[in-house]
Amino acid sequence: MAHPSQLGFQDAASPVMEELLHFHDHALMIVFLISTLVLYIIVVMVTTKLTNKYILDSQEIEVVWTILPAVILIMIALPSLRILYLMDEVNDPHLTVKAMGHQWYWSYEYTDYENLAFDSYMVPTQDLAPGQFRLLETDHRMVVPMESPVRVLVSAEDVLHSWAVPALGIKLDAVPGRLNQTSFITSRPGVFYGQCSEICGANHSFMPIVVEAVPLEHFENWSSLMLEDASL
Repeated sequence: MAHPSQLGFQDAASPVMEELLHFHDHALMIVFLISTLVLYIIVVMVTTKLTNKYILDSQEIEVVWTILPAVILIMIALPSLRILYLMDEVNDPHLTVKAMGHQWYWSYEYTDYENLAFDSYMVPTQDLAPGQFRLLETDHRMVVPMESPVRVLVSAEDVLHSWAVPALGIKLDAVPGRLNQTSFITSRPGVFYGQCSEICGANHSFMPIVVEAVPLEHFENWSSLMLEDASL
């Protein structure tokens, strides 16, 4: 959950998000070192005004400033490619949920169950219970079992949407007529908030996403209650 004046990312709730945080720190350190070196050279050149009119070229310097940037780019690219692979990998999911974007709400269908589907609308400000967050709470949460691989299929009914949950490291476009997929494993129980991240019309900012990770036995109880309600 993001807080006012927060500078860093949200606490990671999935292995992929933890990898993204490590990569961010890795890339930021490289950027910091390069920026420090460039600023130092600029300060030296401005303050000392040193020149050498006898040096016309230097093969050694040419080699260094050609090879060094290539090495730095490789140091950034290799972990980035690894994370991209992990984000696209979907291996033997224990649960599949289809999320459909609408103007302006989300609908969820648990495809492993015969009749487990519901719409998820934002709770109006005047109906919020104490402790609930304005513009982020929904009337129905997407409940998943923690520490289990979950596949999410994302599409849209009308216009472009985007299903995004920062704490899980997920942002997946919802495109009408196209089915995109991703997967995640929640590493801890909790409630994780997100929002539609593609401008989709007048009420774009009023279609939040809430993922609740619970122990497996709690998920089974929840799914049983939902199926009972659907059969009434």
